[in-house]
Amino acid sequence: MKRNQFHHVIRAAGAVLGVDEVLVVGSQAVHGSLSKVALLGDFSMEVDVAAAGDSEGRMADLIDGAIGEGSLFHETHGYYGHGVVEATARLPEGWRTRLVAHSAPDTNGVTALCLDPHDLWLSKAYAGRDKDLPFCRAMFDEGLVDPAVLRERLSLMGSLPDANRARMEGIIEAMAAERSLPTRRTLKDKTQPTP
Repeated sequence: MKRNQFHHVIRAAGAVLGVDEVLVVGSQAVHGSLSKVALLGDFSMEVDVAAAGDSEGRMADLIDGAIGEGSLFHETHGYYGHGVVEATARLPEGWRTRLVAHSAPDTNGVTALCLDPHDLWLSKAYAGRDKDLPFCRAMFDEGLVDPAVLRERLSLMGSLPDANRARMEGIIEAMAAERSLPTRRTLKDKTQPTP
């Protein structure tokens, strides 16, 4: 998904809900919280959108019906909004204070409140689906998350079952170790004679 497509979904979600602020909790939150998203935006063609105070999912249902998967919006544009509630994402304590507000001229005054990259990474690692771990790896590979911050935030994930916490710690350590290994290019560069 390109940034202008993200903006289109945000604008449409705001219009459907009659609000000027929406919460973005899925992978497309990178469009609001990072300036460098070329590869990361390609992981999904949906924007997970929640509205404040929608614990019962009524507004999420409106999103799904108007601009969701299989809607005329989706069929016309090839991307869509997915209505969710805040509790959809498992997040560390304090995540609301780290939200990144994003708006642009083409969002027509609608602001996307996007997850901080580290909170997003932890949410995706917790979910652990086939599509989530490659996204987490790409964030590591691009240097968009810091393992020390991830470890600190993981400790803020409250009543996380021990098995889940251990699995997530393992993912952080494995990806951090892979990122610190020299690449072939780095090794080649180091073996070149200095002029």
